[in-house]
Amino acid sequence: MPAHLLQEEMSSSYTTTTTITAPPSKILQNGGGKLEKALLHLEEDIRPEMKDDIYDPTYKDKEGPRPKTVYVWRNIILMSLLHLGALYGITLVPTCKLYTWLWGVFYYFMSALGITAGAHRLWSHRTYKARLPLRVFLVIANTMAFQNDIFEWARDHRVHHKFSETDADPHNSRRGFFFSHVGWLLVRKHPAVKEKGGLLDLSDLKAEKMLMFQRKYYKPAILLMCFILPTLVPWYFWGETFKHSLFVATFLRYTIVLNATWLVNSAAHLYGYRPYDKNIGPRENILVSLGAAGEGFHNYHHSFPYDYATSEYRWHINFTTFFIDCMAALGLAYDRKKVSKAAILARVKRTGDGSYKSG
Repeated sequence: MPAHLLQEEMSSSYTTTTTITAPPSKILQNGGGKLEKALLHLEEDIRPEMKDDIYDPTYKDKEGPRPKTVYVWRNIILMSLLHLGALYGITLVPTCKLYTWLWGVFYYFMSALGITAGAHRLWSHRTYKARLPLRVFLVIANTMAFQNDIFEWARDHRVHHKFSETDADPHNSRRGFFFSHVGWLLVRKHPAVKEKGGLLDLSDLKAEKMLMFQRKYYKPAILLMCFILPTLVPWYFWGETFKHSLFVATFLRYTIVLNATWLVNSAAHLYGYRPYDKNIGPRENILVSLGAAGEGFHNYHHSFPYDYATSEYRWHINFTTFFIDCMAALGLAYDRKKVSKAAILARVKRTGDGSYKSG
């Protein structure tokens, strides 16, 4: 069966998908103000439990001098050592065993899903729902990734969407590529990030006992899942040297996962087209999608943060959407929210940069 037909069958036969439709044609003819209200109204109809990831164009940075930059030297030293270890790991790749290489790739994809399908699409945006076995898997996979616990990751990500490209954005791309890529982790947060983050409604996250359990035991959990386990498995089960296990399967793999995720915050906010909304910074970046399991369709995602696929094209360079659809076929994921073609075209016509190509 052709892939696109299989995709349609999986999307329609096994679980429900909520579709966000276009605003009525009369509203489209009556000016931008009414259209904005109509879009907000539609968002309330589709996902009434979530509004804190919708961009707020009314927020402006406060005037005056910037707060003094405070460096977090612990993070600077640890990140430097990690990347040095990863560089050494690259030199060891040609001499590591095939199983070690495959183990690293497997761990990479599991870690990525913990971020993309878990912390991002499920818990930050509530774009679909997951049953208990899938939620357990995603919490474990997210712990393997070690990018802060899900509660903190989702809180910062909602602030990023709501106040994108401002001082309240934790990784504000207007401060340059390096800051939005990794620099934001090496300095204290801007006061606006803390201020606006403290105003968000995070009751849905606090209500999930599994997330609070992960948060409580996060430090020992990441030591086990991100460092100890990926190092010991190759060494114990197929006789890999401890050096290759540590520097290739652990340090190099972890560094690649981190940088693939960071590229969504940096490259996908600075390089690419804006076919859906030219008034916002995020771009469509295919290379980022390749590395980040489908997260590079960023202009679309910031235009429609409530779409579970984070892309108009579902499986196209989007391993995470494929994974979620497979989980739906197994009955473990449901209520996947998808924007209709009519709503997409209406947005393209209203705010696109003219680079849109239907496909």
